[in-house]
Amino acid sequence: MSAVTLSNPSSSYYTSSTDYKPVKLSPLNLTNLPKLAPTEEGKRLAAYAAVDANISDSSKVIGIGSGSTVPYVVERIVQQGAALNEERVFIPTGFQSKELIVKNNLVLGDVDQYPTIDVTIDGADEVDNNLNAVKGGGACHLREKVLAEAAKIFVIVADERKNSKLLGTSWTQGVPIEVAPFAYAKVLKNVAKLGSTKPALRMGIKKAGPVVTDNGNFLIDAPFGESYYRDPKELLMRIKMLTGVVEVGLFCGMAKAAYFGYSNGSVLIRSADGTISEQSSI
Repeated sequence: MSAVTLSNPSSSYYTSSTDYKPVKLSPLNLTNLPKLAPTEEGKRLAAYAAVDANISDSSKVIGIGSGSTVPYVVERIVQQGAALNEERVFIPTGFQSKELIVKNNLVLGDVDQYPTIDVTIDGADEVDNNLNAVKGGGACHLREKVLAEAAKIFVIVADERKNSKLLGTSWTQGVPIEVAPFAYAKVLKNVAKLGSTKPALRMGIKKAGPVVTDNGNFLIDAPFGESYYRDPKELLMRIKMLTGVVEVGLFCGMAKAAYFGYSNGSVLIRSADGTISEQSSI
């Protein structure tokens, strides 16, 4: 298998076999699939590899996350067959994943019915080399974090652009913070005092006013400098302690593994135990 390379190499990414000594896994069998654009192909590879490795016959309650890679997760689960899936319950993180579950005739459940989940697979906006992640670009990170914490196994899937050594490298919009609407102005001032540069209320597109989450809350995007992202857990705790904050889009120490699909036809797998693996496709 060739080393992972990026179309636009940067020192912020794992780009060659000199950065690590990956364990090479058996290739994914992806014959007879429709051809996709390179980035979409990477997303599909990551999703398929994550499902094959983590969702087994014994996985009965499955959390389905949000983002552009997740449709391929559901696609691969459906390929496991109706006999297996009719015995499973699928828990969504938001409107997108709920629609995917319903449209694919899978059994829809909720986390209040199933507070313990076997596996949750979700996307991310950026992942660092310790598997800390920024999530919340799609305004779903409160429910995403609930499903991640409820899961025995939490796995991230993404394309190569989301793979960074340090958070804040490719995702420069800032840390997503879900806040109670009446408290947003106060929280804006609080996060600025913590060191955020130009925190802002996230505004809607094709609608007047701010983005409103599925939970009826507002969102603040709070950029921080590089030094803050070197200890994302500390930053998470400091933001979370602010009154009016509902949830913070920093996921620290939660993921078992992250699967990054590359446009060259390979998947880079980083595990919480420090193992780095590569898997090609045939």
